[in-house]
Amino acid sequence: MIGLVVVSHSASAAEGIAEVAAQMGGGNARIVPAGGDEDGIGTSPDRIRAGLEEADDGDGVVVLVDLGSAVMNTELAIEMAADVNAAIADAPILEGTLNAAVETTSKKATIQSVVDRAEEAREYRKLN
Repeated sequence: MIGLVVVSHSASAAEGIAEVAAQMGGGNARIVPAGGDEDGIGTSPDRIRAGLEEADDGDGVVVLVDLGSAVMNTELAIEMAADVNAAIADAPILEGTLNAAVETTSKKATIQSVVDRAEEAREYRKLN
């Protein structure tokens, strides 16, 4: 099953997003929060790498990020975790994680289908 990693500058936010997505998106999704850094607010390539390794069962991992520097640290973490096939989704972090969690439960899910499903959330409107 494709794993998910949620990278936020806040450890609490990453944990909450993972919790919401797991409860609403299907209990079978493998979602690992990798938020915060040693100083509190920030992101850590080492934490993200550990999250990638934890989320990967051999089928690959999709990462959802909150802000720009999270992308940079995630790219570094992907390089550090050379044995993990991973991709970053360009999606809103909560809605994208929920969509991705739903997609991972499909027997036909691929890294690309999970990324695509997460990125569909960019078009969601909350108000008309």
